Amino acid sequence: MKKSFYSHGKLLLTAEYLVLDDVTALALPTQKGQWLFVEEHDNSNQIVWKSIDEDENSWFETTLTIENNLIIEPKNDEEQNTVSKTLINILNAAKALNTNFLSSEKGYIIEARLEFNREWGLGSSSTLINNIAQWAKVNAFELLDHSFGGSGYDIACAQHDTPILYTRTESKPIIKEVHFDPPFKENLFFVYLNQKQDSKESIKRYQSLPLKDFDKAEAAVKEITSKILNCNTIGGFEELVNTHEEIISKIIKTETVKSQLFPDYSGSIKSLGGWGGDFVLATGHVSDMDYFKNKGFTTIIPYKEMILQST
Repeated sequence: MKKSFYSHGKLLLTAEYLVLDDVTALALPTQKGQWLFVEEHDNSNQIVWKSIDEDENSWFETTLTIENNLIIEPKNDEEQNTVSKTLINILNAAKALNTNFLSSEKGYIIEARLEFNREWGLGSSSTLINNIAQWAKVNAFELLDHSFGGSGYDIACAQHDTPILYTRTESKPIIKEVHFDPPFKENLFFVYLNQKQDSKESIKRYQSLPLKDFDKAEAAVKEITSKILNCNTIGGFEELVNTHEEIISKIIKTETVKSQLFPDYSGSIKSLGGWGGDFVLATGHVSDMDYFKNKGFTTIIPYKEMILQST
């Protein structure tokens, strides 16, 4: 019998970087995510794995072996080895958390199917980890800690179908579902910056920085997050995200993306997650999308087509 598991993608609207230091963040699950289909087969000790992209193309295939309670790496070319090592690390971490997971007496045919472009930074790794956690019947946050690491907000988004407030803690995260359906969402859209941000490198760089005035930044970002949830006007929203951008800019000692790439844009631009890649949130009208297209940023998705709506 074929089993299926599903997880939503993610975007982080507030407290990027600071979420790693337990600052409450507003996170938004996306409409598109990733499926995992699992079927047992007779060829014991083997895991036949295939990863499918949003265009129905297979971008990664491998056959893994279960041996002595471990998943063993195949001998493939270097590019596949990189992906294989990541996959094996996640599977072995899941098996360590649940020793009954992946019995060597069985074989498995697996298909991981993405609904979004894996270069977009919407959570191809976090949705995979959450799906594997569901399959292995283990805690997804523990699996994240034993594999990729990070704040865990992306795992929380994978598990929810409404915007959330997410707070990392030493024990287990605090997750609160919230209503966030801005009346000005017709004036919000997401622009892909044509490059994927390396989450691990972003985290490493942030953690190497001296957190000067962290307490002030924490208090200010918490207040902004609270105000964004209750904001009813596009003007008020723009003021809040502009202030948020300046706060994070000072903390991570990096110019805002608007200053770097779009200094003459009339609306506001908000970085999401690690600065320097993936999507940004822009405010404006439909006609303002041409500004970005003329600069070569042609992947633009309206808010209502990207984000799961509050119910």
